Amino acid sequence: MTIKLKKKNTISELIAHGVTLFEGAPLYFGHGTDNLVDEVVYIVLSVTKKLPMKDETVFSHEVSTVEAKKILDIFQRRIKEKIPAAYLLEEAWFAGLAFFVNRDVLIPRSPFAELISESFSPWVHVDKVHNILDLCTGSGCIGIACAKYFPSVHVDLVDISTPALAVAKKNIQRHGVAQRVKTIASDLFQALADETYDLIVSNPPYVGHEELSGLPEEYYLEPQLGLDGGVSGLDLVHKILAEAATYLNDEGVLYVEVGNTDEVLQACYPEVPFLWQDFEYGGHGVFMLTKEQLLEYRPLFQAKLTQ
Repeated sequence: MTIKLKKKNTISELIAHGVTLFEGAPLYFGHGTDNLVDEVVYIVLSVTKKLPMKDETVFSHEVSTVEAKKILDIFQRRIKEKIPAAYLLEEAWFAGLAFFVNRDVLIPRSPFAELISESFSPWVHVDKVHNILDLCTGSGCIGIACAKYFPSVHVDLVDISTPALAVAKKNIQRHGVAQRVKTIASDLFQALADETYDLIVSNPPYVGHEELSGLPEEYYLEPQLGLDGGVSGLDLVHKILAEAATYLNDEGVLYVEVGNTDEVLQACYPEVPFLWQDFEYGGHGVFMLTKEQLLEYRPLFQAKLTQ
């Protein structure tokens, strides 16, 4: 039964209305939420500026006419155009932080958020980390979150996409980290010269062509440059593995997210002891290797580039 809205409505009533609308729509939820209720709540609380939510009394708050109209417009566009909610709101949350997003960048949803909140323990010692590289940065969310959780580090955000770096620059300003975080336009490591880092993190394009062809409609509204990892999904990952050691300081470590191509990657290098991360709050496909390991197995990684 459709809920009829009144002239004045509470947050709870607008959420109930949105849930009713979304229940009858063929939508996919995978861009920060994984179900329709959470997405509706996310939309309503974002528009009413109630995130992060402090307590449940917020649901009884009355919504202004202007905010209610905006919420209803977003509901309709989400249903009719299949645009992910984060693009409609121009905001996504990652590691407890709000980031500006548009269709020039992927919507943040990486399990890296959990690693960052735990300071990559036990493999990274905060007091020994001075420089971090976020490779294929997109919106800058991973690198900027690192800068917020590691308050004295310097972070380089690297991407080949100029529009993506424009978004990352907005997020640098938004989070007040311009003195410690900068953007670099580069095809992976090419423009980094002699720079070296204590920690390299990367969420590169890793979706293979077979998986890419079967994704829900919402994913095709994201920049395909950020998703397409070549036929196997591992084109950029092979390059990162072959080159990363050069850009790591002694005792430095590399973390890379490869998502559903984790088994394919392990099969490519059965000898390599990838340390796959476990996540309490969901997610998979993130590995860690030390500089020492990257050097030890570099002949294998380099050989893969010539095949």
